[in-house]
Amino acid sequence: MQQQQLHARLMKCLSCSHSHLPLPPPRPPPFYSLQRFASSQPKGVAKVILKKGKTQLFKDGSPMVYSGAIDRIIGRPPPKTGDIVLVADGTEKPIGWGLYNSVSMFCVRLMQLEEEATRDPSCALDMEKLLETRINAAVELRRGLGLPSATTNAYRLVNSEGDRLNISFANWMLLLHCRLSGLIVDVFGDLAVVASSAAWVETYKSKVKACISSIDEINHIHWRPSVEILKEEGMDAADLKELHPSTCPQRTKVIENGISYAISLEGQKTGFYADQRENRMFLSTISHGQRVLDVCCYSGGFALNAAKGGAMSITGVDTSLPALELARENIALNNLDPEKTSFLREDATVFMKGALSRNDSWDIVILDPPKLAPRRKVLQSASGMYRNLNSLAMKITGRGGLLMSCSCSGAMTQSGTFLRTLQGAASMAERKITVLRQSGAGCDHPIDPSYPEGAYLSNILLRVL
Repeated sequence: MQQQQLHARLMKCLSCSHSHLPLPPPRPPPFYSLQRFASSQPKGVAKVILKKGKTQLFKDGSPMVYSGAIDRIIGRPPPKTGDIVLVADGTEKPIGWGLYNSVSMFCVRLMQLEEEATRDPSCALDMEKLLETRINAAVELRRGLGLPSATTNAYRLVNSEGDRLNISFANWMLLLHCRLSGLIVDVFGDLAVVASSAAWVETYKSKVKACISSIDEINHIHWRPSVEILKEEGMDAADLKELHPSTCPQRTKVIENGISYAISLEGQKTGFYADQRENRMFLSTISHGQRVLDVCCYSGGFALNAAKGGAMSITGVDTSLPALELARENIALNNLDPEKTSFLREDATVFMKGALSRNDSWDIVILDPPKLAPRRKVLQSASGMYRNLNSLAMKITGRGGLLMSCSCSGAMTQSGTFLRTLQGAASMAERKITVLRQSGAGCDHPIDPSYPEGAYLSNILLRVL
């Protein structure tokens, strides 16, 4: 009996001591490699070999392999546009895989790196599976950011090269490059607008639509190809036309920070500038009792926020009649006082010169012109246009007043010269400026540091003296 009791106590002690021992480390997953996956493909996979010194740029995350970075292509027959290819270093060791384009200056859009395929082989060389995984990951990221919410249902779901996030599985942590280069998806309530600017997006159009349709709140999809960019990708404009008439409504309504907006899908970009959401909200906090001028107001985003913030008076100026009709509709939609807000159809420069001749001035001026520098080669001339516009805006800003100056030109933002341009504008206007705030696009427009070309929006708040 004593022997049995001793045995029981010993077993109990052993059990207790074992409960405090650390668990053994997780067994690593079986080793996979892109080369192994490629060799199992029935057709074989061509290999794009990078020039010496170019590999690290793409291993660090830059997603677009330009023709000047390529040394040679191995594979017979040569790959065609839309084919999956391996991208390899000078020793022919794969660093990732992507989609090939024989016409575009970007010969390969990288989709997955070797280290990603090794850790999570479920998407290796499988574009449809990768689309499903990454769009689902983008949904989860936005939900983590509180989008959509009871007060905001207009946001960017997929931001082309920008999205990255950590995903944990089986006790392993993975940095997943959720970028889908050439694909942008904006969500407006139950409607998703897809902006396509890469040939591969058109090739996988049905799968993109299927993935987006599976999102609970999405009932309609509006496909919006960037025709001029896609021509450079080798696409025929005739091929970009919808074969079947779209049943998607051309107008919808959204809510952003508690403010309602009517949206036309025939308008600019995807129909609404969700990137300025946080900047518009900030404006509402500084507008109480102020006289506000919104130059290049489009459908009145900044103007509406100024009105909600208690501005004394608001004037919006734009050249687009359809945009101004939306702006006026939005005033009524939010039950705002139409006596305090007026929208004028006029060229920005003409309006500001006229205001200057009448000695008109405002406490807060917002200047948000269209993209003046779509490419780097026109940056110098565009800088002059930005300088002239901002000089006029500063002259009609009351002394001690505020100017919120914006540039949506990627070439300007990436050059880092926008603030210098504003300083030049201040010299022209014979005014002094102080920077109070610098911002860009909202948190649903992430930027990958390894691809700084994704940064395009600058929003700078100045005090003008």
